[in-house]
Amino acid sequence: MQRVLGTLRALVPSFRASSGAGEGGSGGGVSAASVLTRAAIGLGLLGWGFSNSLYNVEGGHKAIVFNRLTGLGERVYDEGTHIMIPWFDRPIIYDCRTQPREIVSTTGSKDLQMVDVRLRVLFKPDPSRLARMYRTLGMDFDERVLPSIGNEVLKSVVAQFNASELLTRREQVSREVKQRLVARARDFNILVDDVSLTQIRFGREYSAAVEA
Repeated sequence: MQRVLGTLRALVPSFRASSGAGEGGSGGGVSAASVLTRAAIGLGLLGWGFSNSLYNVEGGHKAIVFNRLTGLGERVYDEGTHIMIPWFDRPIIYDCRTQPREIVSTTGSKDLQMVDVRLRVLFKPDPSRLARMYRTLGMDFDERVLPSIGNEVLKSVVAQFNASELLTRREQVSREVKQRLVARARDFNILVDDVSLTQIRFGREYSAAVEA
């Protein structure tokens, strides 16, 4: 605002001089129009620069900034309005709220029975490591990582139990899956808040044998 007022003060003497000249001849009218045009352009540029120098980080989100000269910065910006340099700076905003994801895996038990397991994971990116995450995984980190490590963990845990134990010791299975998945996700700067086994389903042959 102070810059705008200063610009207007500087233009007033020129406008007055141009107006005085205009009373004596037609050339002054051209000068006054020129001054007004320049003032309008200047104010437009000031408005553009001001509006493009701010960005907002919504609640539950965090931001990092990429600079064309210095590259990706390590600083993490909290929610609120922040200043940036137009064209040079580009904010990268992550949703750091806890999000759900379902993982489905078909694997074999210890006694070689095929098992369909459905896993529900609550996760979020590690706010302190957003720059590293962006360099290695980008914005779609959950699509790239969670299905892969989820299947990996499920296969390794389910293979330790017989088909009947997967039902009778379900809490232990769920606990081991959570412990391994939390540790594995941390390698990719992902925080896992909760893991639950929502479904354990066996093949038709095993299900028919149990019912018989």
